[in-house]
Amino acid sequence: MSEEQHKAEHRSRPDSPAFRAFVAADWAPRRAGTTESSPVAPYAAQRRAAVSAAFPGERLVVPAGGLKVRSNDCDYVFRPHSAFAHLTGLGADREPDAVLVLEPVDGGGHEAVLFFRPLAGRDTEEFFGDSRYGEFWVGARPSLADVEAELGLTARHIDEFKDAVAKDAGHIGIRIVRDADRDLTADLDEVRADVRETDEASESAAQAEADEELARFLSVMRMVKDEWEVEEMRKAVNATAVGFEAVIADLPEAVARGRGERWVEGVFGLHARHQGNGVGYDSICASGDHANTLHWIKNTGDVKEGDLILLDAGVEVDSLFTADITRTLPVSGEFSEAQRKVYDAVHAAADAGMAAVKPGNKFSDVHDAAIRVIAEHLHEWGLLPEGVDVEATLDKETGQYHRRWMVHGTSHHLGIDVHDCALALREDYMDAELKPGMILTVEPGLYFKADDLLVPEEMRGIGVRIEDDVLVTEDGHENLSAGMPRSSAEVEAWIARVQQR
Repeated sequence: MSEEQHKAEHRSRPDSPAFRAFVAADWAPRRAGTTESSPVAPYAAQRRAAVSAAFPGERLVVPAGGLKVRSNDCDYVFRPHSAFAHLTGLGADREPDAVLVLEPVDGGGHEAVLFFRPLAGRDTEEFFGDSRYGEFWVGARPSLADVEAELGLTARHIDEFKDAVAKDAGHIGIRIVRDADRDLTADLDEVRADVRETDEASESAAQAEADEELARFLSVMRMVKDEWEVEEMRKAVNATAVGFEAVIADLPEAVARGRGERWVEGVFGLHARHQGNGVGYDSICASGDHANTLHWIKNTGDVKEGDLILLDAGVEVDSLFTADITRTLPVSGEFSEAQRKVYDAVHAAADAGMAAVKPGNKFSDVHDAAIRVIAEHLHEWGLLPEGVDVEATLDKETGQYHRRWMVHGTSHHLGIDVHDCALALREDYMDAELKPGMILTVEPGLYFKADDLLVPEEMRGIGVRIEDDVLVTEDGHENLSAGMPRSSAEVEAWIARVQQR
């Protein structure tokens, strides 16, 4: 138990030997041999093999991370580090404080060893007295044998980790994913410093750079999904569609109750938690002018008849893969003339961006295709400065006037993280070619703030974004979220259909 938790400990527990013996006695035997191999195990093994080939002869340390105090003696729900989840297959809230070590072996390759806190005996202090890890408090943990059967790797007690990671530290290269567990990283930095010949800052910097190289490799390798990952993304998208339809069905209630953005957030969150692990990120439930604040997650506003509500939300399934979908819905069921005008422009841009998703195109081509359509509409509506045409505003050195009304980019990679592969360098991301198995968003928008005097009055306060999750295929793309209507007419029909059920 941490020092902070000791300070916050106010519970009274009996601890006499007689009581402890009483607690430990007369429990039914635990079931043994019931753990089956996880479907993700062979895929995780293939991922580890790729990492092993990239860093031969080095000890690679990938922590899951630890529990984080929310307040006093209450922790946030645990979520393992994304690199750890990807290489082990463990998702949801599995195994805080665990560490995956890829240990080099003679003859080449690595042995995958998972150090974690296994199920404690009923005669231990942990069983009854540890409110953070004890079975009485948080449920039974898996045994070493359970994890080995489930994941197909070697499992050891976390208490063995420190000696194992420090073994031969002066004769073997050791890398760690630094941001996964900062306390563990600091401890390992001390171990590595103790065996260095000098304490020069340059050597420390070189070690940190080597660690970053590992983290970047693990981030970039998630760009191309295997078949198991693609199916998990399909599950996430399908679950998200359930949440969106629940919101649509309850829009009248959101209007009637007041503070409707919170109602919408709660309805989606209910289904996200029921369908999967929860929301993949804080839901944006932005009604009216709030839609023009790109990351509106306060969700404190009313939902009013006649407004649009922009819902940007995604379900994270138990494997931690998340959808990221946006639909902009007319609260009353039908778009006004001005709302439809803006919506249809964004829809045209979304179609153009999606058409650019195909092997051989660059990632940046998706944005270029969508933003050209945005610029064309803004020019047609007379919103660009006098003398600035479409080509002039698209000039990245002297133009970009259209960005007043679409600040963000059109795409990002998607997977275990909602903004996945974030450590990739520009040449691996923006300038890279699209490849089959990549999954990215296409999400253009137009945002006309209520106080923007350059915008015609009837369009002020209208914010629209359409976002889909798109898989790059061998010959083009597949819109994984195509089952959720996108055009203005289809959206109106969708609302009518759902609310008539």
